[in-house]
Amino acid sequence: MKTVYFRVKGRVQGVFFRASTKSTAETKGVSGWVKNMPDGDVEGMATGS
Repeated sequence: MKTVYFRVKGRVQGVFFRASTKSTAETKGVSGWVKNMPDGDVEGMATGS
């Protein structure tokens, strides 16, 4: 298993980025979380093999 933390900058809030990330992760067998940050970025953690 490998775990990565990430932060995405740019226009990622209000464009279904989190929902798309969740959907893609589920199809790949990856678990984790993604959340909106106050500065407009999106931060997350993903675990999978």
